Amino acid sequence: MKRIYTAANLPDAHLVRNMLEQAGIPAHIFNANAIGALGDLPMSAAYPQVWIAQVHQEQHARSVVAEYSRAAAPLDTKACSRCGESNPGEFELCWSCGAELP
Repeated sequence: MKRIYTAANLPDAHLVRNMLEQAGIPAHIFNANAIGALGDLPMSAAYPQVWIAQVHQEQHARSVVAEYSRAAAPLDTKACSRCGESNPGEFELCWSCGAELP
């Protein structure tokens, strides 16, 4: 077994596991419920982890994870012309004042 990804949260871990399985790579999630032990465990030990069973699939698995990471990266930001607030690139209206964004 080989750890391939450490997720920020459980839904993130499930997304990665599902992408790996769709690519034909069997994967398992460890630490799915470890967040409940936070405080007794260090924070980094409580994060969900995605592991693959077949070490020879590591390179393929890492390429799937890299594709996921690129897709999950935030888009460019837009500055509101009315209030100057920074907004995510996919927003059409300013989250702060409601003005239409370019």
